[in-house]
Amino acid sequence: MDDPALQAEKALLRRHMRGVRAELQADSPDAALRFVETFPGALLGFSPVGGYWPVGSEADPRVLLAALAKAGVEIALPRMMTRQGPPRFLQWPAGATLSPDAFGVPSPPADAPESAPRLLLVPLLAFDRHGGRLGQGGGHYDRILADLKPKGVLAVGLAFAGQEVEQIPLGPLDQRLDWIVTEQGAAPCA
Repeated sequence: MDDPALQAEKALLRRHMRGVRAELQADSPDAALRFVETFPGALLGFSPVGGYWPVGSEADPRVLLAALAKAGVEIALPRMMTRQGPPRFLQWPAGATLSPDAFGVPSPPADAPESAPRLLLVPLLAFDRHGGRLGQGGGHYDRILADLKPKGVLAVGLAFAGQEVEQIPLGPLDQRLDWIVTEQGAAPCA
């Protein structure tokens, strides 16, 4: 567990960035289309791609996922079978019916074929250029990345450019991103 001072710093940043992200989403109605344009060619060879269904003001990956599927990339979405996890990544053919998982998030049905992503799109509240990522605070994606990154899975944060901060406060369990993709461009993390 992170120390109390670090937890307080993260909580303060989360409160601030939730408002920032909501404003950015409202001000960027075409961001989902621009993610397709800014997605780096260097990442197009990775398949399957693990995506996510956007919740609230998260950057919406659905147009990007559809474009990747059209290009022949296998797409998977996580399904939380219980609220404690871990998720199962299940194949999601474009347009296939989804059903709520343990958190109520639209997900492939529990009987969909399993998938092992080689690239994982990751939602976030804030990021820095060193791969630091601030999530919602539940640690779900940190646990997912701790499991998948040693297997060679690339972690790609999807965000609005305005979610960048100078430095994310990180604890020992926080996992870093390999790439950041925004509506304004993409870059590998230093």
